[in-house]
Amino acid sequence: MKTMFKKAFAVVLAAAMLLTLAACGGGNTANNTEYVIGVSGPLTGPAAVYGVAVQNSAQMAIEEINAAGGLDGIKFKLEAMDDKHDATKVAANFAALMEKGMQVSLGTVTTAPGLEFTKLSNDDKVFFLTPSASGDKIPEFDNGFQMCFADGNQGAVAAKFVNGLGLDKIGIFYKSDDPYSKGIFDQFKANLDKGIATVETVFTAANETDFSAQITELKDCDFIFMPIYYQPASVFMTQAKGVLKNNATYYGCDGFDGLAGQIDLTTIPQEVSMLSHFDATSDAQATVDFVKKYTEKYSAETLNQFGASAYDCVYAIFNAMKEMKAAGKDIPVTISAEELYTLMKDHFTGDFSYSGVTGNDITWEDNGYVNKAAVKFTLKEADK
Repeated sequence: MKTMFKKAFAVVLAAAMLLTLAACGGGNTANNTEYVIGVSGPLTGPAAVYGVAVQNSAQMAIEEINAAGGLDGIKFKLEAMDDKHDATKVAANFAALMEKGMQVSLGTVTTAPGLEFTKLSNDDKVFFLTPSASGDKIPEFDNGFQMCFADGNQGAVAAKFVNGLGLDKIGIFYKSDDPYSKGIFDQFKANLDKGIATVETVFTAANETDFSAQITELKDCDFIFMPIYYQPASVFMTQAKGVLKNNATYYGCDGFDGLAGQIDLTTIPQEVSMLSHFDATSDAQATVDFVKKYTEKYSAETLNQFGASAYDCVYAIFNAMKEMKAAGKDIPVTISAEELYTLMKDHFTGDFSYSGVTGNDITWEDNGYVNKAAVKFTLKEADK
């Protein structure tokens, strides 16, 4: 019995050591036969439309790259983990991804989990290029980069747009305990012309079902800035029908992606528009091709800028690795995450540029923020 107990204990101890190794950066890259790109995102739950779009688009890009021969014959593989937009699930996801051989990453899909991923990936020196985790502190360390606009950038660009509208008063509706919403709001206010009066209303996670008080405060506003995600936005817009002016404008940021799948926008009388780096109706060839391929493969239900950005992330990572190999850098299929991080961060902050679905001549600053043009995308015109 003692011998059996000792053997059982040894097995448990070995398993615990293996998990600890994975959590501390001991990835399984020595066994890789493909380059492994990892990502954590909401594949189920209320924010799943974002995570599914990212997973679908990243997988589509990888399949295209592999069909074209991969990187000098070596193919790529996507490993995606579900975090349900819950930061507490990120540590386990990160450890699992490392054990699966992750060498480079798309980080996370949303900001709150991304802040946790940022710390873990810096500890283990994993390079990531996130398609959509837009918090200002997501690229806090030199291993993190964004394909999306940082919240501060979104707020500043949105303010620049509003400053040019000739308005003397606007409404604002934001979530004060959400890093995404509060981050955009802070930068928006900092860059808004002082001559524009604001009617500011807030909500928190404790109440996302009844916005009657906020709607009453905003009922005289012709323009309402809403740096929030699509779920509370859809509740607000539905409850505001018949109270807010029909010719008013709702203006959001990338969190508005998914609205069309949440509610029937034709039932909303107001204009619904958003700051974006992706216009699905653009006649640019890269956009036309992406939309056609995505909708044929996955349908239009989850087509959004999160997915378009993820598609660009995969191709940007691939192009950077291709350029480095062409320049004589050694990138074996078994390269460790830390070794690849060193190469990638230097390349992304050098002369590297990328043109794709979400922009042309995209570059990155040393702080990980992206440089590219923003567009206004109208999801629905105001009723006549």
